[in-house]
Amino acid sequence: MMENAVRSERTRQAAIQAALAIIARDGPGRLTLDAIARESGISKGGLMHQFRTKQAVLKALLEHQIEHFEKFSQDYLASTDPRQPEAHLSAQIETLREAVSEPHSVAFAIVAALAEEPDLLSIIRDIDVQKIANIKAEAADPELAMLRWAAARGLVLSSVFGLCPFSAEERERLFARLLDARQWDAFAKANR
Repeated sequence: MMENAVRSERTRQAAIQAALAIIARDGPGRLTLDAIARESGISKGGLMHQFRTKQAVLKALLEHQIEHFEKFSQDYLASTDPRQPEAHLSAQIETLREAVSEPHSVAFAIVAALAEEPDLLSIIRDIDVQKIANIKAEAADPELAMLRWAAARGLVLSSVFGLCPFSAEERERLFARLLDARQWDAFAKANR
């Protein structure tokens, strides 16, 4: 019985990775159950056992990526000094930086969900509400913290949609500046 559960989870993960690869390479419009079966090497019947519809794949894909980046964020928080100011903000900016740098990132899953099933984005909105509450609760200047978070989110989304005018190196420098709490503290003090 345990062997079947392990094999089922392996099949599920292979399908999710195949879906991410298809979206990254070919775009969300090319994501079909047939394409996932071909890409993953899973029979269509085996795939249909895991996911009855494309929407089920998109939901699983989004949940998988959210879980991956939530773990990244939690690991980041666990590795920071507990006295670090605005640790949640730094964790979110660092997570967004990671999302844009990974070839099969949550950003691609978001694009696919937006294109195919906009209602799935409520999952992300609900998670963001809690993240923003955490950021505001620890920030000396909540509006400046939100501005930094929104700028990082904008870098990710403009990159995913192919609208980012910055090179990868420029984008990396901008993320580094968004993370540099000392310069933001100085900015906040100068504008009080």
